[in-house]
Amino acid sequence: MTALSSSIDSNRLRRVLGSFATGVTIVTTRSAGGRPVGLTANSFSSVSLSPPLVLWSLRRDSSAMESFVTARHWAVHVLSAEQQSLSDRFARRSEDRFAELEIGHGEGGVPLLSDCAAVLQCCTVAQHLAGDHVIFIGEVLACEHREAQPLVFHAGRYAQLAPALCEA
Repeated sequence: MTALSSSIDSNRLRRVLGSFATGVTIVTTRSAGGRPVGLTANSFSSVSLSPPLVLWSLRRDSSAMESFVTARHWAVHVLSAEQQSLSDRFARRSEDRFAELEIGHGEGGVPLLSDCAAVLQCCTVAQHLAGDHVIFIGEVLACEHREAQPLVFHAGRYAQLAPALCEA
């Protein structure tokens, strides 16, 4: 792979990319020792419906990197607007982000959070190094959702969706 170089200022690029509104997710797995691991991520996207594939990315220097690189299964929890405090909890460095939370168990024993707008349980099919991140691609093994306003992130802060002005 050819090394890329750029004169783009990273702070400016962050502001520009922040103009793209995203949903907010928490991705969970288990460490090799069986400890639940999770973090807030907004780098989630669908890839394919057939086969059912999704992706997300993680900064290479993340303390959770080893757990996700070695994990066969992980889950993506799409957060509802009421779950901002949960997003904040999993975004901060903490000894046990799962303390006092009601946790279910999914495919491969993956920790599942409750009351999310959607949950996708996945099996890793590929990992790709890309700059300062690793992109994880997973096959969706199980999924569920409920009608809920999504938690949205825009311009470096949480935002809310506004109702459409006209219907198509």
